[in-house]
Amino acid sequence: MAYKHWLSSWLKAITALRTLYTDIALRELILKALTLPSSAPLAATNRKLEREISDVYDEQLLETPRERLLKQTEIAIPQSEICYRAIVEDQTEMIARYLPDGRLTFFNKAFALYFERSAEEMLGSRDQPIILEADRERVAEFVALISADNPVVIIEKRVVVAGEVRWTKWHNRMIFDEQGCFLEFQSVGYDITEFKQIEETLFQEKELAEVTLQSIGDAVLTTDAFGRIKYLNPVAKSLLGCSEASAEGLLLEEVFGIVHEATRETVQNPIEQALKENRTVSLANHTVLINQNNQEIAIQDSAAPIRDREGQIIGAVMVFRDVTQNRLLSRQLSWQASHDPLTGLVNRHEFEQQIEQALHLAKLDYQIHALCYLDLDHFKIVNDTCGHLAGDELLRQITILLQEKIRKTDTLARLGGDEFGVLLSQCLPEQALRVANQLLECVQEFRFVWQEQVFSIGVSIGLVGIDMNSESLAEIIKTADAACYTAKNRGRNRVYVAQTDDQERLQQRGEMQWASRISHALESDWFCLYVQPIASITPVAQNGDYYEVLLRLHDEQGNLVLPMTFIPAAERYDLMHLIDRWVIRTLFSNWIRVVGDKQSMYAINLSGSTINDDEFIDFLYEQFTLHSILPQSICFEITETVAIANLSKARKFIQSLQQIGCRFALDDFGVGMSSFAYLKSLPVNYLKIDGSFIRNIIENPVDNAIVTAITHISSVMGIKTIAEFVENDAILERITALGIDYAQGYGIGMPRPLVGSILVA
Repeated sequence: MAYKHWLSSWLKAITALRTLYTDIALRELILKALTLPSSAPLAATNRKLEREISDVYDEQLLETPRERLLKQTEIAIPQSEICYRAIVEDQTEMIARYLPDGRLTFFNKAFALYFERSAEEMLGSRDQPIILEADRERVAEFVALISADNPVVIIEKRVVVAGEVRWTKWHNRMIFDEQGCFLEFQSVGYDITEFKQIEETLFQEKELAEVTLQSIGDAVLTTDAFGRIKYLNPVAKSLLGCSEASAEGLLLEEVFGIVHEATRETVQNPIEQALKENRTVSLANHTVLINQNNQEIAIQDSAAPIRDREGQIIGAVMVFRDVTQNRLLSRQLSWQASHDPLTGLVNRHEFEQQIEQALHLAKLDYQIHALCYLDLDHFKIVNDTCGHLAGDELLRQITILLQEKIRKTDTLARLGGDEFGVLLSQCLPEQALRVANQLLECVQEFRFVWQEQVFSIGVSIGLVGIDMNSESLAEIIKTADAACYTAKNRGRNRVYVAQTDDQERLQQRGEMQWASRISHALESDWFCLYVQPIASITPVAQNGDYYEVLLRLHDEQGNLVLPMTFIPAAERYDLMHLIDRWVIRTLFSNWIRVVGDKQSMYAINLSGSTINDDEFIDFLYEQFTLHSILPQSICFEITETVAIANLSKARKFIQSLQQIGCRFALDDFGVGMSSFAYLKSLPVNYLKIDGSFIRNIIENPVDNAIVTAITHISSVMGIKTIAEFVENDAILERITALGIDYAQGYGIGMPRPLVGSILVA
């Protein structure tokens, strides 16, 4: 499209025209000569023709090359301009020419339409104003690069069109004449705004992707369709122990060696699998990466194929992360979930699973196993005397002691508190009994020393076999627990082997069943309250009604169950404190309807677990406040056995409640060997003489003497006395004569449901 090409072509055309012009002039003269009629005129005409031909040639001979060139140029240039403009006006690209100082000398229609300006506005004007000011310096620098050696420069620049900034791309070329002299610049351009917007969007997405890949905590790598590495992000470089430059082009398996952490077998390359199967794949658990620095790193990963628009696989991407700490933490959590943190032994849950497995093998392969259920004797003495630190140390030392006496195939577990379990794998009954006795002997001989104090520790062991006839895990545990309890009841520090027809074991099983029924009864309100009157039989006794609150239970068939049936199970399985709270909550919530404004006092029995419950007093304060009941209306009864078991705790408990107005009675008094000695330490208001002395007081002089002594000492100490089991008038007459203050029994009044209440189910 260069101008000089057009000019050269038209100059050649002009030369041809000059030759044609000469031929035409001569042809006209020849034609004139041919039309003459005779020789005379022909001669005259010939001479004239010669003169004219001579003049034509003379005229041409006298004309200088410069003049001829100028004439030719004058004819060619307008015609060249017409042809040039006709061509450039049809172009969709913008075309313009301008002088070195930037003044426009020519532009096509597309240029004018794009910039929305007329010829008058633009011809002779400089192009600087249409270039965005921020780009002008850069454009000027590019233009300055154009030279004879570098005649073409491509420039992208922003221009201002109708107040809008748009992107354009220009091919700038220098135009020279025939002699190589620089004439002007020619620019051909087109709008690339949309392209730039797409380019910017792609750049932002690419930048976002790169920044994301650089910033995320996961390792990312990509490969081509043959599994050769193309890209590694920083985390991938760190985990693999190599740089991107050194890894690029290598097959993944050359830098990504993975094995199973336990078996050390090589794990299949996930990229290879993803490319081969054309799907997303993940590593199996317990995979370890061995990197270029020979470090082992636990990893998790997933790999997926990369496809083009036609769905053809062009590579793969793999994302993996270091899970070493997570896996370590998982193992720790798993260990903690199955082990006792104090002793390091397996816990009850894990132990029961192993028993379940042993039971399965017993039924499947006719194997025989055995279970020892151990309960330390006198552990509470150490714990209460020296504190929990001493108790913990004792448990650790006992653990070491027991582990030395069992095989590696056996399992020792801590089941809770001071209870241990031993699963003897593939062990016949006779051998199991020998092992149990060895465990017993080593604990018997052990002496625990703590801060210059020495303690003897015993153990009660229940032994049960596991064979193809064993029923279930629950049954095995229950049987072993019951056998251990029987060993304790028979004097502690012994082994008791459970038998299928064992009456004691059956009794223990019954208690276990009752434990479940008691829990259900508490939830379903199957318990009910009865009361039995306590009558004043001396003038000095207090005025008003006095009752003992008694507990009964309605079973599933609606039959009334007496407390001695279920209380042993409740005590053994630590349910008594829940029963005590139910009694108080139920009595207090029905107080208005049952008692009203009458001046009455109700005696409520409390168990040893309630005395040791640090939260009970707060519970009681809450109930007094909630139901607006005077504490002076309540007398709490605790047995002599419970009080003696923890004398200091019982004394503090009694004093705390007496301060708010509650009264206390010491129940079953006289059954202990040192009842009078303990009485001095317990600030009770009433003594309930045990019914075993009252029932035979008429016939047995010893009982009569004991009751007499208790009554006399109580009177000296200012404590009121209550006689239980007063079943007839003779007994009532005798205890009245002895000076006892109150009487209770069938001869005084039968237990009855609370009047007007809904408590009888």
